[in-house]
Amino acid sequence: MTTPSNASLLAALRSPRLAICIFTGFSSGLPLYLILQLLPAWLKTEGLSLKAIGAFALIQFPYTWKFLWSPFIDRFALPWLGRRRGWMALCHVCLLAVIAWLGTLSPKNDLGLVVALTVLMAFLSASLDIVLDAFRRELLSDAELGLGSAIHVNAYKLAGLVPGSLALILADHLAWSQVFVVTALFMLPGLIMTLVVREPGTAIRAPRTLREAVVEPFREFITRNGWREAVWVLAFILCYKIGDYLCTALASPFYLEMGFSKTEIGLVAKNAGLWPNVIGGLLGGLWMMRTGINRALWLFGAIQMLSILGFAWLAWLGPGETDSTRLAVLAFVIGFEALGVGLGTAASVAFIARSTHPAYAATQLALCTSLMAVPRTLLGASVGWLVDWLGWFDFFLLCFALAFPGMLLLLRVAPWGDDPKSEFSS
Repeated sequence: MTTPSNASLLAALRSPRLAICIFTGFSSGLPLYLILQLLPAWLKTEGLSLKAIGAFALIQFPYTWKFLWSPFIDRFALPWLGRRRGWMALCHVCLLAVIAWLGTLSPKNDLGLVVALTVLMAFLSASLDIVLDAFRRELLSDAELGLGSAIHVNAYKLAGLVPGSLALILADHLAWSQVFVVTALFMLPGLIMTLVVREPGTAIRAPRTLREAVVEPFREFITRNGWREAVWVLAFILCYKIGDYLCTALASPFYLEMGFSKTEIGLVAKNAGLWPNVIGGLLGGLWMMRTGINRALWLFGAIQMLSILGFAWLAWLGPGETDSTRLAVLAFVIGFEALGVGLGTAASVAFIARSTHPAYAATQLALCTSLMAVPRTLLGASVGWLVDWLGWFDFFLLCFALAFPGMLLLLRVAPWGDDPKSEFSS
């Protein structure tokens, strides 16, 4: 394993391509965190049960099946802005409109339309992820993948402060329709970025036929190192973040049941979650450039696991009147989760990018990130029932136990002392 010099690190940090990763991460994260954080809080305040709210996780199915239409996005370019930027612009505009529309509805009176719009929002968000991942893979050099992925994930997590913090605070003072409009407007920075940047990947030929767009990415991925190795890699991607996804699936309703107000949750999330996320993520990106992605997967995965125990601690304390001690515990839980999960996601995203071929980035990245979303969607839908059955404390211990298989798979797919250089050049 080669270690980058200080000069190469400084050169990477000065690259404008890394600044673009801020916008790709923010636009990618905002719709998902709206579904994960703002939507459950909205539904709970409107009187829906935990079981019904948990079932809304099934709406995230587009994130697990996006590889099915990624070849279409890869093959066909819209008649404006280029192969990647055209789809990026269309998805941004549609998401802005759908999010604003959603807030005008009542979950009790318009539940069918709420479900339909949320499914549409998930589909548009998953489609935006497809093209943003391909755009970023074509944009970054191999040397920039670790740090670029860390910046993307940092911005992704920061986007969660809009529906998970700002919107919750506004919800105590404004109508939900206004809250959703404000949230929707945060899609504008990504749209502006899309309009002003150049199209990347000019040296990479687009698929000539839809069949080529469908078949070749899967054939290349499986035959590159053999089908057994491909299965190990896909199993790792599936398992690495199971515990993390489950424990945060109903985070907002959990905080509310512990006795915290929406404003308290929003303020603590903003202050305690921001700096651990930003600083930890940037240091994690530099760590990956220095020591490699494999070691980052081990270290960051361990921190990610330990952050689950913070939720168990808060559940063990149980509901109660808010005081300075309880707010400090909430701040620790949110801050440690932001640090651990952000680091774990940055390392896993960098690993996935390294495992894909730039010529087939859209479909291969869609396949891998779809697998990452499977636990969040399939298992997330059962969280409400699991909590009713086990209680919050035992549920979080189960999440901690479910994080172990992904760590064990590192022995096969990313040994500590073996960090291979990417086989491809961007």
